[in-house]
Amino acid sequence: MDLDKTMFFKVEKNQNIDSKKLLKEVYEALVEKGYNPINQIVGYILSGDPTYITNYKDARTKIRYIERDELLEKLVKYYIGIDEK
Repeated sequence: MDLDKTMFFKVEKNQNIDSKKLLKEVYEALVEKGYNPINQIVGYILSGDPTYITNYKDARTKIRYIERDELLEKLVKYYIGIDEK
């Protein structure tokens, strides 16, 4: 492995998953249970540990359908103002 070269990372998208809808459902479940949903979702994204997400309303199962790298890619694009096509 040549550590002097830039590595390329390609995200394969699962077109069958409505990640926005699922993320909203997870967010709402966290709110209903009294958690800070932003903190919990960020903790999950950074660590990959699903225990940041409640089992309530199947939220933990739902968030695992969303690829964390895909979610991060969308967040970065949104943050810097690149339209998703």
